[in-house]
Parts: sequence; C-alpha cells; structure tokens
Amino acid sequence: MHISDIQIRDPFVVPEDEVYYLFGSTDKDIWKSRGTGFDGYISRGGLSEFEGPFPVFRPPEDFWSETNFWAPEVHRYNGSWYMFATFKPKEGRRGTAILKSEGGVTGPYNPWSLNASGSSGPVTPAEWECLDGTLYLDAEGRPWMIFCHEWQQVADGEICLLPLTEDLKSAAGKPELLFRASEAPWASPLKPDPARNRLPGNYVTDGPNLYTAKNGALLMLWSSFGPDGAYRIGLAKSESGLVTGPWKQLKDPLYSADGGHGMLFHSVEGKLYLTVHTPNKTPNERPIFIEMIDEDGMVKPGKDIIS
Repeated sequence: MHISDIQIRDPFVVPEDEVYYLFGSTDKDIWKSRGTGFDGYISRGGLSEFEGPFPVFRPPEDFWSETNFWAPEVHRYNGSWYMFATFKPKEGRRGTAILKSEGGVTGPYNPWSLNASGSSGPVTPAEWECLDGTLYLDAEGRPWMIFCHEWQQVADGEICLLPLTEDLKSAAGKPELLFRASEAPWASPLKPDPARNRLPGNYVTDGPNLYTAKNGALLMLWSSFGPDGAYRIGLAKSESGLVTGPWKQLKDPLYSADGGHGMLFHSVEGKLYLTVHTPNKTPNERPIFIEMIDEDGMVKPGKDIIS
C-alpha cells in the first residue's frame, strides 16, 4: 500500500534491522465506534510503500476497555517490546496503559500495566482524564511517562511527567506538571462551542514526543491548535537538559499545515524524519514523512517530504 492509501492517526515509526514498522490509531472511527484494536504496517524498502495491515493488538474478551483505542507507541526496553496506548475504561476515566509483546516488535501485545488499585488498566491517575503517554529513559536508565492531562478536565491542557517502576508495571510516584498549553505563543484556545463542551480558555495538549539533539539538548514535540483552527506541532526545550525541565516554548510552530501528533525517528540511512498525520479530519488522515535538520540543539524541516 502507498501511504496515501493508509488511514491512520498518531503515526509512530520503529526502524529495526533495516525495516520500518508503522503503528498508529487505525480504527476507522476512533471517536465513536467500538475499539477493534491496533494494526501495523511494514516496509522493507523506504517510507512510501508499506505491507499490511497486520493485527498487533486485539483486546481479550475480558478487556477493561471498549472505546477510544488511541495513539499506540512501541518501545524496546530491557530486551522486550512494550506498547503505550490510550484507552477509555468501561468504568472510569481515559488513560494510558502499557502492553507487552509476547514475541517481537509486531506483537501480539497483551495487557501488562496495573492501575493504582492493582488491577489491569492505565498507569495514569484514575481520577484524571489523560491520553498520549510516551516513554522516556533518563541518563540513569530510569523510565518515565510523559502524558497529557486533558483540557476537557482542566480547561488549559497540561503536559505531565510520571515515574514508572523498573518493570513498567505501574506508577512509581505522583505526577508532576511540566507545562500548560497556553504557555506556548503558537497555541490558541479552541473556538467556544457549548454544544461540544468547549468553553473560552480551553487549550488542547496532544502527542508529546521527546528527542535528544546531536548536541545533547532535550526537546519535546507536542500538538495543539492555532488561531486558524488548524492542528499543529510545537517544540519545547528543557532549559536544564533534564526531563523535569523547566521547559521553554519556542515562539513559532514546527509544523502548522493541519497536521499533528508527530514523532521523530532516524531512517535506516541515518536521516532524521518527522512523521505526522494530515489532514486532521476523519477519514482523510494520512501519514507523511518530512526530512528534518538537527542543528545547534534544534530541529527544523529540510527539503524532502514523502506523502
């Protein structure tokens, strides 16, 4: 399949042994329909043509969620493959859970994490509305989850940090606020719409992704909306070089053409790419790949775009 034929949101790419594995939110209607699971795609020859889809996660009969199967990320950690993904529990608030592969990078992935009550479920706080957790390992190899505390609950969406246990089973402490969406000059509040519970001052945070630049600077991509209502990606930089920040927001967005929830990865040739889904409207969202330049502790778009 050409990427222009792949409907996917929140694309996440894992290059492994000169093969690209593409994951994302793959249900046809991730907003209202019952969750089917997650599919993956595989390319052995570049970023424009992929084989698939292949099932990588299907919920067991006793799974605790039926809706909002969103934003799967796949990470290699301590010799195993883990998937961080968002789910809406049958009872309770939406959050990020961790799944573990019984095989290789393509799974199958099975429920792994425990909630604060010790049951299978999200590791994000049970009383919080959360999504889009991503894994980060600090210089000592300690695992952290960076995730979004939803605007629907806090009005001004937040990016937060949560320590994880070494086995990625559960939270190892309390969450810490890193920043709010309104701190970014490029981000704008949602247009008020009482029928959709959108009030003045509602700012979105989506899709954090961390990247260590060639000079060691720690950067974070995250998504929100601009004054024109278009989905976009901004960039923040840790002033301490640590995941705890403080985080300084860049003035201008990194990507503003109605696309977002991006991540950075290196191609098998060593080039740096940003992948996003665009446009931000179901069922038209597709993955694209934009060559990036890592220079002076920042990243910026290059000339190559694969779409």
